Amino acid sequence: MADHLSKGVRSTVAIGGHPVHPMLVPFPIAFLVGTLPSDLTYAAIADPFWARASLWLVGSGLVTGLLAGAVGAIEFATIKRARGPTGKVHLVGNGIALLLAAISLLLRIRNPETAVVPIGLVLSFLISGILLLTGWMGGELAYRLKIGVVD
Repeated sequence: MADHLSKGVRSTVAIGGHPVHPMLVPFPIAFLVGTLPSDLTYAAIADPFWARASLWLVGSGLVTGLLAGAVGAIEFATIKRARGPTGKVHLVGNGIALLLAAISLLLRIRNPETAVVPIGLVLSFLISGILLLTGWMGGELAYRLKIGVVD
């Protein structure tokens, strides 16, 4: 098995040989994790700006996450090495994070300020924790399983 993993596997969604999925994932991660400090700031000082910022962050994270997830799902379906336990945790965990982000967005749309404390904060903590785990798994897929890494 060590020999099998010594060679990289080309990404099936690439531009000029560069995998697209790793190009997209920083955006939803930054937006969704950025929602947490924005929520914490709103909870601390009650400035409506931060509640609106959280609304935009979670919405942007959801949209960019869906795009990154679509590309990731193609990779999962087309690269056998991606379908092991690491890939499954990455896929399912990110799906759960996006579902929680959709719930968070729906709760925030009508009145961003009333949605932050406590449920918005709880969702932001959960999403950030899930992304910590799934981001680690994504690193495992790239660096240990060498998906998208070519010699």
